[in-house]
Amino acid sequence: QVQLVESGGGLVQAGGSLRLSCAASGSTVSRSVMGWYRQAPGKQRELVAAITGDNTNYADSVKGRFTISRDNAKNTVYLQMNSLKPEDTGVYHCNLYRFGRDYWGQGTQVTVSS
Repeated sequence: QVQLVESGGGLVQAGGSLRLSCAASGSTVSRSVMGWYRQAPGKQRELVAAITGDNTNYADSVKGRFTISRDNAKNTVYLQMNSLKPEDTGVYHCNLYRFGRDYWGQGTQVTVSS
């Protein structure tokens, strides 16, 4: 059974930084497509960043500010978020995609105050 547990969210002022973590069990992150999604109030969930193998991709809105990375030994994926903006506020969910199936974490709240 695949389980994803996010942590690291919180309240931060604009311009600040946070690092989110997603600890996986039941599957290997290095062999999966791993992504971070966010859902702002009243909006659809959107992809923020993804990593598969050595490849990463980012939403245009976070390029140059966010970095997704992976620690294979810890089976954990991270999202380093710098220069945060109020529009980055939302619930951030970790996603693992493998063998045609999606798995989601429970989400962690990120709130950026202006």
